[in-house]
Amino acid sequence: MDLTRTVFGTWSGGRFMHFGERLEEDRWVRLVRQAYDEGVRTFMTADVYGVGRADEMIGEALAGIDRDSYCLVGMVGHDIYEGSRAGSKGYARFTLPELRGPSDYAAYLRAATERSLERCRTDHFDLVMLHNPDSIGYTDPAVWAGMEGLKTAGLTTKTGIAPGPANGFAIDLAYAIEKFHEQIDWAMIILNPMEPWPGRYVLPIAQEFGVDIVTRVVDYGGIFHDDVKSGHAFKDGDHRTYRAAGWIEHGNEKLEKMRSIAERHGLTMLQFACIWNLSQAPVKSVGPTFIQEAGDGARPIEDKIREFAALPELTLTHAEVEEILQIGNNEGCMQLKGASTRHADIEPQPDHWPMRAELEPFAAKWNLNPAW
Repeated sequence: MDLTRTVFGTWSGGRFMHFGERLEEDRWVRLVRQAYDEGVRTFMTADVYGVGRADEMIGEALAGIDRDSYCLVGMVGHDIYEGSRAGSKGYARFTLPELRGPSDYAAYLRAATERSLERCRTDHFDLVMLHNPDSIGYTDPAVWAGMEGLKTAGLTTKTGIAPGPANGFAIDLAYAIEKFHEQIDWAMIILNPMEPWPGRYVLPIAQEFGVDIVTRVVDYGGIFHDDVKSGHAFKDGDHRTYRAAGWIEHGNEKLEKMRSIAERHGLTMLQFACIWNLSQAPVKSVGPTFIQEAGDGARPIEDKIREFAALPELTLTHAEVEEILQIGNNEGCMQLKGASTRHADIEPQPDHWPMRAELEPFAAKWNLNPAW
C-alpha cells in the first residue's frame, strides 16, 4: 500500500518528541486507533524514537487491524544498537566511520529494519526511509545499495529519504535525488505556508525524477492548530522554546492574513495548511505534529485528529498558492543545515558540513544558494 494523503507520525503526542504534554501510553495508543477509525491510513515511525518504544506502541495500537488496510512507514539511520547518544544531538548515524565502513552498511540496514518490524508486529513496511542522514548517507552508493537490498529481501516495497532534524539539506537532496532516484521513491521535507523556504526548492527536483513528497511540520509549531497565541505558556523542555523570539506573534499575524482564503474554501487553518502543501506537485502526503498543549483549557488533541482526518479533496489554484507563498515567505530567515559555504571552516558534523565541489553543479542547476 502506498502512502495516503494523511499521515499520523509517532512524533505526535509528546511521548518521543517534546511538544506540549506527554500523553499517557494508553491515551497515545487510543489516539492512533482514533486516527485509523476516522480514516487516516498511513502511520510513520522511527526506530530511534524512544529507542524502539515508538515502534512497540504503534504495533500495539494497530494490532488486530487488517495489515492490508493501512500503510506503515519505518525510518532507520540512527544506530541505537552500537552507537552512543550525544545529548540533544541524538544517536550517531550508522555511517559513522568509527562504527563501520561501507561494506557493512547493507547488513546494518537490514538488521535495523528487521528489528523495527519485529517491534511493530509485522513482517514488512510499505516504505523504509533513511532517517536524518549525514553527508555519507546522501552521497555513498553503498548506502543506497543497502536500501535497495531491503526491497530485494521483501522487507519493504519502497525506499526513501527523510532529512532532518532541522530545516535545510536542499543541495544535498538535489544530489541524492539525481544520483539515487531509482532507490528514492519518497522524500520527506519540512513545508508549510509559513515555511515555504527552502523546501519548496526541492519540489521541481523531485518532480523531474519521479520522487513523491511527504511533508512534516505542516502545523508550524502548532500555529496552524489555531491554539498557540501570544503569551502561550510552554512546558519546560518544549522544543518550540528554542525558536526565535517573536515567532508566535509573527506567525499569528501571517495566519490572520491567510484566514480569509481558508474561509473561502470552508477550511480550518490546519486543513488550509495541508491543502496548500498538497496543491503543489509532487506533494502527495502530509503529516502534522499533533500536540496536546498544556493548561486546563487547552483544546483536546483528539479534536485535532478529527479535524485532520476530515481533510477534504480540494486543490488551490496556482494564484492562491502564490498569494499564500508571498504572505508566508521566509526566505533567508535562518542558517540552514547540510552543505553550505557557511560551514567552510569547520569539521563536518552529522547535520552540517562544508560545501563540496561535486555539489556545486547541482546547486547551480536548481538555483540553490550555497551560502544558505
